[in-house]
Amino acid sequence: MSALRPSPIAPTVDFERDGVQHGFLRLPYSRDDSAWGSVMIPICVIRNGNGAAALLTGGNHGDEYEGPLALYELARTLDPRNVSGTVIIVPAMNYPAFRAGTRTSPIDKGNMNRSFPGRPDGTVTDKIADYFQRELLPRADIVLDFHSGGKTLDFMPFCAAHTLLDKAQEEKAFAAVEAFSAPFSMRMTEIDTVGMYDTAAEEMGKVFVTTELGGGGTSRAETVRIARRGVLNVLRHAGIVAGAVEKTPTQWLDMPSGDCFAFAEDDGMIETMVDLGGKVEEGQVVARIHSTGRTGIAPQEIKAKMSGLLAARHFPGLVKAGDCVSVLAVEVG
Repeated sequence: MSALRPSPIAPTVDFERDGVQHGFLRLPYSRDDSAWGSVMIPICVIRNGNGAAALLTGGNHGDEYEGPLALYELARTLDPRNVSGTVIIVPAMNYPAFRAGTRTSPIDKGNMNRSFPGRPDGTVTDKIADYFQRELLPRADIVLDFHSGGKTLDFMPFCAAHTLLDKAQEEKAFAAVEAFSAPFSMRMTEIDTVGMYDTAAEEMGKVFVTTELGGGGTSRAETVRIARRGVLNVLRHAGIVAGAVEKTPTQWLDMPSGDCFAFAEDDGMIETMVDLGGKVEEGQVVARIHSTGRTGIAPQEIKAKMSGLLAARHFPGLVKAGDCVSVLAVEVG
């Protein structure tokens, strides 16, 4: 069975060795311009004796930048003398997508966050997911996976965890979210959990936290500061890095149901009627979609199915049928 095959990925780091190691996850990839080529995924391992292990990832989607910016710097600056245990840093999980600045891999169009548990004999994206599933996630006690909106969405900056059946696991995850100390903290609901890195980690019983820190296919000074402070806070909270958590005020939000999401039913040009963080009442128009094929056509109105805050919005000026237009959340606590 293919699931029993070893991973083709070879790490150039030793996960059991103390100190700081900068290396690669080398994935053989034969292509037109390199018959015996490889995808070289940067990895850093910082270890100081036995203790808890953290797995820190960015670039799950290649057009999201706060995570890579925070993690490349952390790999360069974290002093192993301040570490008790292990910190595994992969700044760009889907490295081909990160290099291309695209959400999915230019090699196989693979969406890393819909590819778990992966396959060792599948596509390049499948093979990377399989290595995380079988080799990296089992090593971790806590997992922090950075996201933002990429080129197509823009978010209020929040750290998040999911509501789980295992309430003890859920409580640990939300405690880590609170320690991250983003301006907003989210009890998050996903549209589709199948194939997600989040789901893979949670099903192993790991403490899993994630973020949405802005978007638009770029980063802002504020959101990068949130990411850099937040990752250290999570490591301190877990007892892996010495020092006190630097807490700042956070507003807890909840996504209670699928009514949080609104989707376009037609192609067109989008007009956002509410700015990020703005209050929305049930039935209020949150966006209008204007027909661009001819003049004289009234815009389609997208109305909120619930009251709350506008937590995310479609970013590009043009929208396609089926695109997520807005995400609402309610204030709690």
